[in-house]
Amino acid sequence: MHWKAVVVALALLPLAACSTREGRTAEIPGGGPAESSPPDARPPGFLARMFGNDDRPNAGPCPLMGVLYETSRIVEFASAEQRYSNIRFTGEMQGVRGLCRYVDDDPIEMNLEIDMAFGRGQAAAGERSRVFRYWVAVARRGRAPIEKQFFDIEVRFDDDEQVVTGTEEIRRIIIPRANTEVSGENFEVLVGFELTPEQLQFNREGRRFRMDAAAPANPS
Repeated sequence: MHWKAVVVALALLPLAACSTREGRTAEIPGGGPAESSPPDARPPGFLARMFGNDDRPNAGPCPLMGVLYETSRIVEFASAEQRYSNIRFTGEMQGVRGLCRYVDDDPIEMNLEIDMAFGRGQAAAGERSRVFRYWVAVARRGRAPIEKQFFDIEVRFDDDEQVVTGTEEIRRIIIPRANTEVSGENFEVLVGFELTPEQLQFNREGRRFRMDAAAPANPS
């Protein structure tokens, strides 16, 4: 299963973003120190920078990208009893990857792809869809998020499907830089599911159920 691409708009200061049309994302060149443009050269625009027509190297590394471990999974039970047979739905973020681009004193422009898998349990008999909510956060390394936004995704199951997988695409994130000395390694972009306190505690205790198990199992 492949879901429709999502456009991120991190709008609250100090972050800002603009939406783009859906389309294929080209690999973005990156690497060593920034090179200055000739005095009379017109700087390439956003499309040129993002789609490979600007061959200037990145000013530095990309921000760290990852899934926050304790919010990487969601297990929804039909009632308080935490048994395999009582599971309605599950979700798991299986990885995140992305590209970034910035030169001179430009802001950092990024995209992300989040691989996800969702399961439908015995307690969801007859249910064919479920809306999950996840978030994307930008933070300074080791500090509280600068900006955090939530997104809903509707997952549909065919009659005989127990597990579906897909990729969510975040087309554009912009992280302003105070000056040319600030590189991407000062920031991190994290993703995770929105969880209830009970679901968060379930994860923190290291418990889990996998919907692709061959037979009912105990949490591990």
